[in-house]
Amino acid sequence: MIVPDFWAEARLQQPHGKRQATVRRWGWSDTSEADAQAMADARAAQAMADLRAGHTVARRERKQAYNGAQGLPIREEVLARHGSTVITRNAYGAHCLNTPDVVFADVDFATQVPARLAWVMFALLTLAVVATTRAYVGGWVWLMAVVLGALVSATAAQALYRLWIGYQGGHEALARKKLQAFVAEHPDWNLRLYRTPAGLRLLVTHTLAEPTDGLVQAFFAQVQADPMYVRMCNNQHCFRARVSGKPWRMGIDSPMRPRPGVWPVRAEAMPQRTAWTQAYDQKAQAYAACRWLGDVGSGSVHPEVQAVVALHDELSQALQPNLPLA
Repeated sequence: MIVPDFWAEARLQQPHGKRQATVRRWGWSDTSEADAQAMADARAAQAMADLRAGHTVARRERKQAYNGAQGLPIREEVLARHGSTVITRNAYGAHCLNTPDVVFADVDFATQVPARLAWVMFALLTLAVVATTRAYVGGWVWLMAVVLGALVSATAAQALYRLWIGYQGGHEALARKKLQAFVAEHPDWNLRLYRTPAGLRLLVTHTLAEPTDGLVQAFFAQVQADPMYVRMCNNQHCFRARVSGKPWRMGIDSPMRPRPGVWPVRAEAMPQRTAWTQAYDQKAQAYAACRWLGDVGSGSVHPEVQAVVALHDELSQALQPNLPLA
């Protein structure tokens, strides 16, 4: 996990063939801006050398937000450090907890009908229309079947899916069953459960682990953790939990400025950003990012995990049951 405090960009221009070639590269450091600039200069020089050697080289590195990055480092403003745990502000302004070895998992409740069910319903309804009009031989019958199937199947599939979820006891009950099944197979495991606006958050307390650990990956698969979250854990070599509300869930209509909010931002844009973040931080105090529901499993809590649990619960206000979720 790399979350730098300092960033710098280098621009290098040299003759290449009959033209001037320009490359730009970023550098970063936890120590100083000078160290970040030295890294940027070295990376730009290497990129230029590769270009002149005939290799295909990207002329400029794009700034990408956390969920668009393919690797290290994490491009977010560092708000605080607590040992190896880093609190950052993400691209839309919320605070996020980043940790290299305390396992978090986000489980979003599926509101969309599974694609397989939608296609099966479409096929069945289309065949039903064809069967009931089999006395007709005109080609328009098939067209009518397809149109009717498309119009009715989505609504029918949604209704059937809601009935099935209700029969299982609801989204949360279904998610808990999957979790309980995993814990039954791994009795040493212990997890804290939190309710989020979109589903559940799971925090593994009995041990430290890395995202690429085989058992962690099996856990993600069993509880059906959010696929993008899993991908970013693997890419960034860390686990992550949002600990303040999403702005639009708190009635903040205007996005953080400047746009996009990928760190670092231009010095001249910082006053605008600071005004927005100060207003956001004040309003966020009235909302919780999640709500603690209880623990599942062995009851074991690793000493190094305990500090992260306490920090997470404080920042997310998970133990304040009367606060609305955002």
